[in-house]
Amino acid sequence: MRIARFTNGSDPRYALVEGEPGHEELVVITGDPIYTPVQPTGERVRLDEDGVRLLAPVIPRSKIVGVGRNYAAHAAEHGNDVPTSPLLFLKPNTSVIGPDDPIVLPDWTEHVEHEAELAVVIGKVTKDVTPERALHHVFGYTVANDVTARDIQRSDDQWTRAKGFDTSCPLGPWVVPGLDVDDLAVTARVNGEARQDGRTSQMVFDVAYLVSYVSEVFTLLPGDVILTGTPAGVGRIEHRDVVEVEVEEIGVLRNPVLRRTP
Repeated sequence: MRIARFTNGSDPRYALVEGEPGHEELVVITGDPIYTPVQPTGERVRLDEDGVRLLAPVIPRSKIVGVGRNYAAHAAEHGNDVPTSPLLFLKPNTSVIGPDDPIVLPDWTEHVEHEAELAVVIGKVTKDVTPERALHHVFGYTVANDVTARDIQRSDDQWTRAKGFDTSCPLGPWVVPGLDVDDLAVTARVNGEARQDGRTSQMVFDVAYLVSYVSEVFTLLPGDVILTGTPAGVGRIEHRDVVEVEVEEIGVLRNPVLRRTP
């Protein structure tokens, strides 16, 4: 099952996604599926109809929790050691954009990079959950791009500015509940050129452990998102680039890159 959030000129709505790539149809459902049972309304909308646009499948109610250096090869490519426990940071919900929305490069950074990631969407209030029970608190999974101002990450003592700016957290194209994420391909392409190619089995800390660990620090609320880290191969993005991030069994998240001139 794939669950999308979309608009066709009205307020955002949710839908089940049916069909093969390029021929998807949205089966509109009532309410927000994180909070209410999935119930089709009977309305069906073709994804390629004029005016239909996918939105970020979730806007976190309180927070996005990122995990740094959770792939050994990515830690090594920046000369860092693998952490002995998950390295956490926060992104605000104002950083979230959806499919095909532009990543806007701030004027205070000269070096911004893509980071392809599996994202975990929390489905219920979660505090101090064990790894054995952690996945019962997950609503589903989506694709994320943890866009990072690398020069600012290196110059600032904390990562807030480097990773929390507006448009730095593309999410989409939809959420897939009930997915086995132990060994999925995580890739990134820029202008069609392959940049990142990893697998979730290469994570230092797996999804269940991350949800448990984060829940010891923060109370996780329905709709909160955990970014699980990025494989090696991160690279610079520039004005007019197109970034595609893909997680196997979920889909492709595509975003153009824009630097506005004064």
